[in-house]
Amino acid sequence: MRQTWEDYENAPGPLALALKVVVLMFVLTAVIGGGAYVFGWFGQTANVAKEEFGPRAALEKYEWFKDAAAQLEKKQADVTVYQGRLDQMAADYAGKTRDDWPREDRQQYNTWASEVAGVKASYNQLAAEYNANMAKVNWQFAEVGDLPPGAETPLPREFKPYMGE
Repeated sequence: MRQTWEDYENAPGPLALALKVVVLMFVLTAVIGGGAYVFGWFGQTANVAKEEFGPRAALEKYEWFKDAAAQLEKKQADVTVYQGRLDQMAADYAGKTRDDWPREDRQQYNTWASEVAGVKASYNQLAAEYNANMAKVNWQFAEVGDLPPGAETPLPREFKPYMGE
């Protein structure tokens, strides 16, 4: 004879009580586990938001942008200095072909030209990273009204890359 759930449910004794306790524990475990999963998901969301948009993260990002902007400005100044040297040397030998320059001056000119190219390439790489990071989120670091205490000028929204010459 096959027994059904009703047979156990209506049966007197400790077996029916044990079965009811096991089923109740299973249901409670499922409900508590599901609730913990959902609340854990919301907790992770809150942690990510805090890590990405909290005050500490905002300060770190602002400092990165400040440092990158300073490096980019330095690289622009370096290019100006090197370009001034190149222009001066070219002016010193105006009217002469490069073959008529002394060998050491040709070598020096080539070294400076190579250094200008390297600084421009480095500038372009950092400018691209700066621009990409600035575009990821509507960063408040570039808005005058939302600057951190002590900051007086907004950061540039974008740095233009050097074009090849």
